[in-house]
Amino acid sequence: MKSIIKENQRRNRALNTPYDPIRGVGCIGKRTRVDASHLGFSAEVWLPKSMLADEKYSVASTNADAWVKLRCHHDFEFWCATCVKIKDKLSGQDIPFHLNAPQRRVAAIFESQRTASMPIRAIMLKARQWGGSTLTQMYMAWIQSVHCHNWHSLICAHVKDTAASIRGMYSKMLSAYPEQYWEGDVAPKFTPFERSTNIREIAGRGCRVTVGSAENQEAVRGSDFAMAHLSETAFWSDSTTRSPERFIRAVCGAIALVPYSLIVMESTANGVGNYFHTEWLRAKEGNSDKTPIFVPWNEIEIYRLPVANPQKLWDSMDDYERELWNNGLTLEMINWYHHKRAEYSSHAMMQAEYPSNDTEAFTCTGRNIFSLDSIEQLRTHCTPPAFVGELVGNTVVGEESLQNIRFVADPQGKLQVWKKPIEGASSSRYIVAVDIGGRSASSDYSVIAVIDRGEVHPEVVAQWRGHIDHDILTWKSAQIARWYGNALLVIESNTLESANFGENSLYTLSQLNGVYHNLYRRPRLAQMTDTLDSRIGFHTNRATKSLIITHLIAMVRDCGYVERCHEACNELTTYEQLPNGSYAAKLGNHDDILMTRAIALYVASTTKVAPREDFSGLLAYRRW
Repeated sequence: MKSIIKENQRRNRALNTPYDPIRGVGCIGKRTRVDASHLGFSAEVWLPKSMLADEKYSVASTNADAWVKLRCHHDFEFWCATCVKIKDKLSGQDIPFHLNAPQRRVAAIFESQRTASMPIRAIMLKARQWGGSTLTQMYMAWIQSVHCHNWHSLICAHVKDTAASIRGMYSKMLSAYPEQYWEGDVAPKFTPFERSTNIREIAGRGCRVTVGSAENQEAVRGSDFAMAHLSETAFWSDSTTRSPERFIRAVCGAIALVPYSLIVMESTANGVGNYFHTEWLRAKEGNSDKTPIFVPWNEIEIYRLPVANPQKLWDSMDDYERELWNNGLTLEMINWYHHKRAEYSSHAMMQAEYPSNDTEAFTCTGRNIFSLDSIEQLRTHCTPPAFVGELVGNTVVGEESLQNIRFVADPQGKLQVWKKPIEGASSSRYIVAVDIGGRSASSDYSVIAVIDRGEVHPEVVAQWRGHIDHDILTWKSAQIARWYGNALLVIESNTLESANFGENSLYTLSQLNGVYHNLYRRPRLAQMTDTLDSRIGFHTNRATKSLIITHLIAMVRDCGYVERCHEACNELTTYEQLPNGSYAAKLGNHDDILMTRAIALYVASTTKVAPREDFSGLLAYRRW
């Protein structure tokens, strides 16, 4: 216990570093110590190096007001503390805006992009009560008040009242702005713009601030914006007539990729599968223009409680709270969490309100059937494919398509290969599963997945995904199976056997059956006999879907296979159990990749090679 207390003291000292934005102590950016006592400031002030390099510095250093105005131009934290007043949540009084620890971390990200002459782009997953919206709005206000003229901004939330409330921070800032430091032709204030109720102009700067909502998207389309603050994006409505994606694309697509332009998308989590969650995953994977920013509860200073009896607290901590300690939290943080947790009927509810990581933040949906923690474990093995292209044979369809098969590299190809076939591998090593989608771009995808049964765990080694005619898809899947050592080919046959596609599609299957011998056949009890017959393909119905999804749940939970595709993990996060007990992807999402995993892994666990000669002399696979 003595060593724990000693370590806790060290952690607290590291947290309680001095911060003084007026003197520049503990502030972001590269700084140099100077003596500013002749201007009425401290003899030790830490100034941004960019300020000292400014050609205006030598003149400004002889006049206090000019020095402050120049420093406001280079030092965001100093500007906040000098020119901005905000309402203190505890006392209700208007106080100078001193950034808290999470705000300083986020401001440092904004500043790193600005000072590198990059467009400022971020997606922010918020915890509660740390002031992320305030920080974003004041950073935009700093750009409009100090740096840029005619630099218009948009504040858009899920409802207009929220956006107006955010703009209210701006109004408060302008009303209390010290006039001697204002860089405008007239006193700082909002003025009406052409009798619009949604638009205000900053007097003397020519910068317009527009408020809007996702409920009334047409009101802000077509405007000239250089900055956009998109708030609570996870709660924006998504329907057949409007979607967050289309609206944000229309608004932000017009914002130029130039220095000082800004797009910040921020929200608390609202489950998985929505636009905000999808964009967050893209940013985490490095596929977005936005920097992902998450602030956990333990960074927020108000979430700490003094510890009177460290031994008693330590003895009461469960495994999760011990893990918090192992991750570097202090006993004061854990003590607050321990007491706050008692307010909730389940730990999951506590995690949704006060997440320790982004995975916990998205667990508030309640209908997920796959553990998000387990999905994140799977995701650690996801990598870009080693090869991208297509397989080609002598023809596209028919028996000759299975002759002279070769891989042709093509960055636009739909076949992703993580590992090429092992030469000489047996036909039982690989399983190729096919989920059949639609032909048009608006329909479900068709997916062909290759699973290597491997020595320890099954592993995804290749995947084809796209829209294609069903006969071409059938032969393409056979090409891939042939390439992977005549692998067991498992075609999900529901679509092919449906009334709409039955005759032509079944004819294609019949053709394939005559030339490719290693096809999965499901057992079927023949009518009026005691013998078993079989049919080509895996048929998904209420009973079989429950079997394969239940098996996939266990495989994901136990990390029982190696996933390589990020999009597969994304589909796992948006798969839910409906109130009637059935399984489906969340509205607007896909489950095509997921179904290939479910089928292939289930078949791998329930079949093994059982060669036999049937009436046609074909090799068949049977459930063992």
